[in-house]
Amino acid sequence: MVSAGDGPIVMPGCFDALGARLIELAGFDAVYMTGFGTAASLLGRPDVGLLGGAEMIDNARRIAAAVDVPVLADADTGYGNAINVIHSVRQYEQAGVAAIHLEDQIHPKRCGHMDGKEVVPADEFAAKIRAAVEARVSDDFLIVARTDAKAPHGMDEARKRADMALEAGADVLFIEALQTPDEIQTVADAYRGTPLLFNWVEGGKTPQLNYSELTELGFAIVIMPITTLLAATGAMTAVLQQVKADGTPADIADTVEVSLPEFGDFTEMVGLPEVLDLQHRFA
Repeated sequence: MVSAGDGPIVMPGCFDALGARLIELAGFDAVYMTGFGTAASLLGRPDVGLLGGAEMIDNARRIAAAVDVPVLADADTGYGNAINVIHSVRQYEQAGVAAIHLEDQIHPKRCGHMDGKEVVPADEFAAKIRAAVEARVSDDFLIVARTDAKAPHGMDEARKRADMALEAGADVLFIEALQTPDEIQTVADAYRGTPLLFNWVEGGKTPQLNYSELTELGFAIVIMPITTLLAATGAMTAVLQQVKADGTPADIADTVEVSLPEFGDFTEMVGLPEVLDLQHRFA
């Protein structure tokens, strides 16, 4: 999944199998399963640690089954101690995803761009990463080590934990919620040659760099966890408000600035031709 090509791998976020299919159909080479979006879609609640491992892994399984491209999935804190991490890694790998990221927040965790985060001791985080690396069956299953220590403890602590994660065998580093271009540059310079992940969050704490800037900085992966979630929410809100005003969707196409796919186009997107072909073959 981590490429040494001309630029980072861009992974738009999805929160369900339909979103994953749309990302693949749009031509992207990989998909990111967002924990923020999963909590919003399954519970209608914020990303504050309300979902457990079983629910997250079940969603990851559906998403991975829907596409042929690799899936990077949010695995939060691993849902407990190092023993729980071992179980979680095996479950995610069996679910068919290509990679997960594990973080050092206490449980229950919260979105990395929210205030008030707390982290476990650095040695505990390193032990979880070691456990994850040893638990995977395939070396191709990537472990992304995410530290949220920068916000509560500063850059030096975040870099210390990143170094410990690398020593423990992490494949990719993810230093969350960098807040200035200088902080981003510091991380990029410190870890040249090490695969780095950049988290592109609309309205988040990290400056929103463009693709050429991220390429120059040497990031290997760019995830966009909430772009499709916000787009879907905005579109649905606009449509629902118009239906409420008109009584039916009859005039949606003329009154709402949302491009609605035709019914036939949508059924093709979700694989109806393939299903009909199978029905014909096995009738």
